[in-house]
Amino acid sequence: MKKQWLVRYSEIFLKSDPVRRQWENALIANIREVMPGIHVRNERGRIWLDGDVKPDLLKKIFGIVSFSEVAHIKLDEIESSLPDYCRRHGIEKAKTFAIKMKRVGTHAFSSNDKAIEYGNQLRSEFPHLKVNLANPDMEIHIEIRENEAYLYDAVTKGVGGLPLGVEGTLVALVSGGIDSPVAAWMMMKRGCRIIPLFVALDTFLDETTIARARRVVEQLAQFQPGIELTVIADSYLAEARSELASRHLEKYTCIFCKRRMYRVATAYADRVGAKGIVTGESIGQVASQTLDNLVVLTDAAEIPIYRPLIGFDKEDAIQLARQIGTFTQSTSSASGCKAVPKGPSTSAKLETIREIEGKLKATGIPIPG
Repeated sequence: MKKQWLVRYSEIFLKSDPVRRQWENALIANIREVMPGIHVRNERGRIWLDGDVKPDLLKKIFGIVSFSEVAHIKLDEIESSLPDYCRRHGIEKAKTFAIKMKRVGTHAFSSNDKAIEYGNQLRSEFPHLKVNLANPDMEIHIEIRENEAYLYDAVTKGVGGLPLGVEGTLVALVSGGIDSPVAAWMMMKRGCRIIPLFVALDTFLDETTIARARRVVEQLAQFQPGIELTVIADSYLAEARSELASRHLEKYTCIFCKRRMYRVATAYADRVGAKGIVTGESIGQVASQTLDNLVVLTDAAEIPIYRPLIGFDKEDAIQLARQIGTFTQSTSSASGCKAVPKGPSTSAKLETIREIEGKLKATGIPIPG
C-alpha cells in the first residue's frame, strides 16, 4: 500500500485537448515551483504526487479544486486491504459509514455493485457500523482506474480557479488598503500573474503607507511565490494641486491623482509586457468611484482596466481579505494620503478635467528600467 496524493482540477477539464494539456502542464509547473523534488504524473482530470507533499501549500495553488492523501493499491487488493485501511483511519470510533465509489475504465462490474460488496464486507468486519449515505460519520472513498485503486477518507478543498499564468500578466495598483490586494488576488485566481505597483505621488504619502503595501504583497506571495511590490515616485500631483487651488477646484484632486496613477500604470505595463491594469474600485464606495468619475478615470488609461470588485459590498471585500490573509496587514496603522480634499467631487466632467490637464506641464512618467 503506497501513500500518494491525488490532486483534482475542474475548469481545466472542460477545455479542448491542446488547451487542457497546456494548462495541466502549467498547473504541474506551479506545483513543482513550491514543492521542488516531488514526482508528478497526470491523467485526464487527475494529478498524482509522490514525495514530500505539503498540504498547506497545495491549498494555495490556483487551479487545484481539491486534493486527498490516498493509499494506492492494485484493483485485486481492495478486499484484503480495505479493513486494515479503515481501522487505521478510525472507523472503529464511527457509528455510521458510507462507501463512495468512482470508476474509470472497462470492468465486468458496476460502481454500485462494488459499493454494496465492500459495504457488506465492512459491516461484517465491524458489526457495530450502520450505513448512512446522507450524513455518515466516516466516508470511505474508493477510486478505481483500470487495474489501479485508490483509497481515501478525506477531501480537502483547494483554492480553485485557473493555473497561475495561463492568462498572462497584469499590473495591479496596490494601495495597501483592503480592496486592492483582494482585487489582485481575484485576478490571480483567474490565471493572471500579478505585478503589484505602488505609485507614490509627491510628499502626500509617507513610508508608513508604502511599508503597509509591502506587507500586504508579502501576504499575496503565499499564492504567487516571488511577488514583490514595485514603487514608483512621481512629482506630478504638486503641480496639479497648485493649478486646482488657483481655480478653487481642489475637489478634483483625487480625480487628477488617480488619472496620473492610471497613466503611470499604463506606461509600466507597457514596459513589463502586461495586458492590463487591476484596481480595487467598487461602484459608489468612495467619491472617485461613482459611475461619472469612473468614466473620467478610465479615459486616462490606454489599456484595459480590470475591476473585479466592481459589484462588491465593502463587507464582501472584508470577508475575502480575511480568507486570503491580507486583512490584518491592510488594516494596520499607516498615515494615509494627505492630499484628499474636504469635499471631493462625485461627478467630474471629462471636458473640464482635460482642459485643466492641458494647462499643466507635460511631466514625463518615471518608469524604472
